[in-house]
Amino acid sequence: MSRRIAIVEDEVELAGLIEYNLARAGFQPRIFGGEDGTLAAVELFQPDLIVLDVMLPGHDGFELCRRIRSGGKLARVPVVFLTARSDEVDRVLGLEIGGDDYITKPFSPRELVARIKAHLRRSETEASPESTEVSLGPFRVDQAARRVYQNDKEIELTSTEFKLLEFFITHPGHAFSRDQLLRQVWGEQHFVTPRTVDVHVRRLREQIEAKADEPVFLATVRGFGYRFEAS
Repeated sequence: MSRRIAIVEDEVELAGLIEYNLARAGFQPRIFGGEDGTLAAVELFQPDLIVLDVMLPGHDGFELCRRIRSGGKLARVPVVFLTARSDEVDRVLGLEIGGDDYITKPFSPRELVARIKAHLRRSETEASPESTEVSLGPFRVDQAARRVYQNDKEIELTSTEFKLLEFFITHPGHAFSRDQLLRQVWGEQHFVTPRTVDVHVRRLREQIEAKADEPVFLATVRGFGYRFEAS
């Protein structure tokens, strides 16, 4: 069965171009205009990935992503931002609120399709883990269900955040550089940058640390990268 892709884009010609290229690549795309009611319509569609424009007629894409990540049926679905806003502050904001990728206009349809395939391939690989559960200190990872618990309370994570925390928990006490984490967690997605790691680490700290600015579990190794400790 072909994977379903929601295209949330109000520019008709651009949305049509994206739809055409995704259909040619074997996906099942559907266009949503971004007006009020879009979130409910996308939930009914049950997409495997969402391509989300930032500048929309109703809520902007950042606000829509916040609502997606706040819980519900789409909370774990990968979100790829597509926007003309190329400033670093917008890129970082897009990642901080739960986006998995950020592509600026103008863009290559071939690159967009390649990035979507990379995210979906990663999701397929992660869907069949070798083991089912890993525990470390107060953390428990149910790999089959893609859930993480801290002191038996579930932590709501995006697919990328889950993969990063899972990697840290299964490699405690080891220091990893940002480049090493990019290779291990993002794999073939060479379009991501070391700054991407910093953004996701900050998001994880906000979820698992009592004080994000004074981390106990996810420590910074100055001048190198990060180390995870939990005993």
